Amino acid sequence: MGMRIASVLAHLLFIAITTLVLIWLLRFREGLSFNSANNFKIFNLHPLFMVVGFVLISGEAILVYTTPMRLGYLMSKRLKALHISLHLIALGAAIVGLYVVFKFHHDTGTSNLVSLHSWIGISTVALFALQWVFSFFTFLFPSSRSSSKAPWHALFGLIIFSMGILSAVTGLLEKFISLDLKRDQEGLIVNFIGLLLLLFGISVGLTVLLPRGYLLEI
Repeated sequence: MGMRIASVLAHLLFIAITTLVLIWLLRFREGLSFNSANNFKIFNLHPLFMVVGFVLISGEAILVYTTPMRLGYLMSKRLKALHISLHLIALGAAIVGLYVVFKFHHDTGTSNLVSLHSWIGISTVALFALQWVFSFFTFLFPSSRSSSKAPWHALFGLIIFSMGILSAVTGLLEKFISLDLKRDQEGLIVNFIGLLLLLFGISVGLTVLLPRGYLLEI
């Protein structure tokens, strides 16, 4: 029951965070664009793809693979495919998010990878990619896997997901400081995005850690 509540809360937080990110970027930060004379419109794609595309969707990938219901073999395989597909979408979003921020830094003459946020972020994406590749081949070649891999896969996945939450929150803090935000409407929105991201991470973690009726075998 507790796991079900945590899962529902995580889905609601997904919607709330996505809504706040879009309000922030579209109303307060000049909008979004892949190709614009306004470099800040290009930069705005970075928090969009990293928060919504990477962190939230990777959280959803974890949620679909933690279920209290006993499932048949066919449904189990479908959930595995959905799990790894959502992670692939998250990885693609992270790559786009990194591309636009590197492009922004290049176009504005800003140095890359100088902040703690950037160090955590690039490390998270690299580990996420390695985890995905390993998991893909484990999924593709069932004979190469063993049940002993399941706890390690879940543990490393949760660690990397937590790093993604930390990266996003430090990025929001960095942006809050660089924009010199105060206790105004934009500042409150940015702080609430960070707070809700922490709650989202906790909710997803609880769905993994709380007892459940059935845990799919990796």
